[in-house]
Amino acid sequence: MMMTDLPLPGKRAGKVRDTYPCTTHGRDALLLVATDRISAFDVIMPNGIPGKGVVLTAMSNFWFDMIRQHFGDRVQTHVISTDPADIDGLTDRDRDALVGRAVIGRRCRVVPIECVVRGYLAGSGWKEYQASQSVCGVSLPAGLRQCDKLPQPIFTPATKAETGHDENIDFESACAIAGDELMHTMRDLSIAIYQLGHDHAARHGIILADTKFEFGVPLESDDKSLMLIDEAMTPDSSRFWPSDEYEPGRDQVSFDKQYVRDFLQDLVDADRWNKEAPGPMLPEEVIANTLDKYLEAYRRLTGRDLPLKT
Repeated sequence: MMMTDLPLPGKRAGKVRDTYPCTTHGRDALLLVATDRISAFDVIMPNGIPGKGVVLTAMSNFWFDMIRQHFGDRVQTHVISTDPADIDGLTDRDRDALVGRAVIGRRCRVVPIECVVRGYLAGSGWKEYQASQSVCGVSLPAGLRQCDKLPQPIFTPATKAETGHDENIDFESACAIAGDELMHTMRDLSIAIYQLGHDHAARHGIILADTKFEFGVPLESDDKSLMLIDEAMTPDSSRFWPSDEYEPGRDQVSFDKQYVRDFLQDLVDADRWNKEAPGPMLPEEVIANTLDKYLEAYRRLTGRDLPLKT
């Protein structure tokens, strides 16, 4: 499923998820549908990864359940239901198409900050460290290698852009956007949730190198508690590395969309793409290998296989 066209007004299409204002048993809510679209360098590729949206939804739901069980009332999530039958105003055919892809969540005012937690020095963090020995204003020890484990996880916020590129910022700049109290709460919760995910993944042969979260404040009631929204620790929002192949000082084998980024970067290096839309068609081999990586991450982390419709 690359696109959705549900008989609900107010559709918004993101890079991966389509969202619709909806009602569930007469209560205002927001429907999030994970499609099979895949983006890299902020460009949506013209073809997707069949079944990817199902994997993302299942993995997020796994983590949301674990977060609720571990933190209790300390961390609330936006999830109301994952059953398409609970969406008012849809036909049975509509609901059938959403099985495994839909999350009905509370409507929230999204805090416009990406909450990134890094436990290892990779990606843009590694590039910034090489230039300044810091990441988003957080000073780090000298002599760290690419993909080294950091002395402790660090919080490195970014602006949440509607279009174009997110921009890494320091904590003080994030406070100026969202407010001191809210940012301190988001930072502490993000690090705590990351640590929970990191420790669980480590017990199952995976390094959770970094991840990003989004938070929102509910709209439809007097309850203004901060909520974890969107997705949680998926291969789209995180770096997953197999522990038995981890070796600092180089790029790592991964179970996430870094594989797609690497393929596309090779095209950029060969002057075959300029990181602008439209993106190139992904070859069947890249599609199949990417899906295999996502499914392997799910299997290791949950201990379950995820059957996909063919």
